Amino acid sequence: MNATTSFGPAQRLRPDAETIAELTGQLTSRYGNRVVTSLAVRQQHAHTTTWLENQPPDIVVLPETTEEVAEIVRLCAARKVPVIPFGTGTSLEGHLNAPFGGVSVDTSLMKRLVAVHPEDLDCVIEPGITRKELNEQLRDTGLFFPIDPGADASLGGMVATRASGTNAVRYGTMKDNVLALTVVTPDGAIVRTGSRAKKSSAGYDLTRLFVGAEGTLGIVTEITLRLQGIPEAISAGICSFPSVKDACDAVIATIQSALPIARIELLDEVQVRAVNAYSKLTMPESPLLLFEFHGTNSGVTEQAERFGEICAEFGGGGFEWATRAEDRTRLWQARHDVYWASLGLRPGAKGVASDVCVPISRLAECLAETKRDIQEHGMIAPIAGHVGDGNFHVMPLVMMDDPAEVKMAEDFMHRLVERAIAMEGTCTGEHGVGQGKMKYLKAEHGENALEMMRLLKRSIDPDNIMNPGKIVGA
Repeated sequence: MNATTSFGPAQRLRPDAETIAELTGQLTSRYGNRVVTSLAVRQQHAHTTTWLENQPPDIVVLPETTEEVAEIVRLCAARKVPVIPFGTGTSLEGHLNAPFGGVSVDTSLMKRLVAVHPEDLDCVIEPGITRKELNEQLRDTGLFFPIDPGADASLGGMVATRASGTNAVRYGTMKDNVLALTVVTPDGAIVRTGSRAKKSSAGYDLTRLFVGAEGTLGIVTEITLRLQGIPEAISAGICSFPSVKDACDAVIATIQSALPIARIELLDEVQVRAVNAYSKLTMPESPLLLFEFHGTNSGVTEQAERFGEICAEFGGGGFEWATRAEDRTRLWQARHDVYWASLGLRPGAKGVASDVCVPISRLAECLAETKRDIQEHGMIAPIAGHVGDGNFHVMPLVMMDDPAEVKMAEDFMHRLVERAIAMEGTCTGEHGVGQGKMKYLKAEHGENALEMMRLLKRSIDPDNIMNPGKIVGA
């Protein structure tokens, strides 16, 4: 093997061809055609949804059980070959890239709904099942899993990135909805991090350690999730505003009034124009809020009336309601399709998606400054956000063959993150760190906290085989 860079106590090694050939033979003898080495498949298992370079693994393997994952990891650990967990490939910050080669462990065949406990409002699943697949299987129980990041991501990937989404304002994020995990650690051991009890004071909270670790500490192979009852009544709609600031101020007032809104999303006028064209809608092309209330029939009606009063105080109007399930589905699907819709605003351009999150009291200020920044530089960069918790997304559309445009977008992204951190926010509310935002962790957390993260990584993964080059990696 030839050393290429270093990490903490161990040299990060890229496997040589002989090592990869030997490992491929061993894996193939055990898993047959579930081991793939074609370039096209390997590139599909690297990062392709942003402007980061595609860095494919050497091998892709598809296990079916926790025990198989553990065996794969042990085979890799014996040779110090990197291991990169893979779900559905929807992440946005280079989490799936293999900068040092290695083995992509694709959990997409691990789709079992292991157990449902309706009386306890929880279930146990394997990581390859997606959020839509899970809710389809739960439908007859009267329960659902509320975390909704937009893309039909795998639940394992959602755990790894500490995903959030449109329902977070009411139901929280993945860290609030994972009770326990089964994890294969870098030495191939199988660890259970908790129980189905709703709370525990027994020892370190290992579950929270792995939620959001982005596969750098282990591979999640089983997840125990909190569930919610399907609401008796759901009402959704849109409301337009004169400006992004007015819309944000209405959100802040809504949250501060303790109105139990389930979803409240912002689209700026650029994003609305893209959504209308892509999803064949006719929403007013001005900043608007998409919202949803859950509860009883009378409760939803009362909440909607109070929300209307708050919006009117900030110039909101033109309410359009979607009470039928099919109309709500169409509305929220349009929101979830904003990535693809935005690409239509500038054919041939690459969408460079990023997100930040700030305290809700600073949201209007942060968004207004970001809009000014976009306009001053003549960029096309639609904005959408889970504004109920201060999180928003910006996607500059960049012609990648124009170095000046690429540099302008990079500088804009840097200012966006600096702005959020200066407002006591974070460089990412839900996309995660991956490769793309490692450079901001010191500014956000400080050197002492960052060194503690490195210490945890070194302690659990001394050979740095588990998704190296991410979060705190070299």
